[in-house]
Amino acid sequence: MKRQILAYGHPILKQKCKDIEPSYPKLNNLIADMWETMNNANGCGLAASQIGLPIKLFVVDSKTTFENLEEQDRQTYFGKEDNGITETFINAKILERSEETREDEEGCLSIPGLSQKVSRNWTIKIEYFNKDFEKHTKTFSGTTARMIQHEYDHTEGILYLDYLKPLTKKLIASKLKQITKGQIKPEYPMKFVR
Repeated sequence: MKRQILAYGHPILKQKCKDIEPSYPKLNNLIADMWETMNNANGCGLAASQIGLPIKLFVVDSKTTFENLEEQDRQTYFGKEDNGITETFINAKILERSEETREDEEGCLSIPGLSQKVSRNWTIKIEYFNKDFEKHTKTFSGTTARMIQHEYDHTEGILYLDYLKPLTKKLIASKLKQITKGQIKPEYPMKFVR
């Protein structure tokens, strides 16, 4: 089932999310809904807080991005080892971040029509549970690591806008106000603060 995505300005997007247990009600349905919602919006990641649930759960699909890149760009954006992932992350904790960072464009399904350059760690080590509540500790790099960090930030109540310089924020302030008030026409179901 497709869910509405909360628009920028909704207080839940700024909340620190809570861990969940394997007994969380209808967890499999929720995860399936999140994938469907993300795919319907042509996204590459979605956090539960973006559909109004302040819990530590997000999904990431970097495989589609990888497959859509030209061969020579794959190594630039993904590194040598990475072919992209489609993974569910529950109760994730980033354990390590590389000193090396890269800047690239980021957008967000809660902030449609906007994208900005954001600096992220190139490599991260993360501990999480998958959709079957099996525990993993893995290292990811490049675009996959970027997508994970973006969604992980949602579970911490952080938006990519929080990394922007004050002048950049000023330049996009009127656009953000329009999003908050629902004065835009998104291509997928959204819930606005108004």
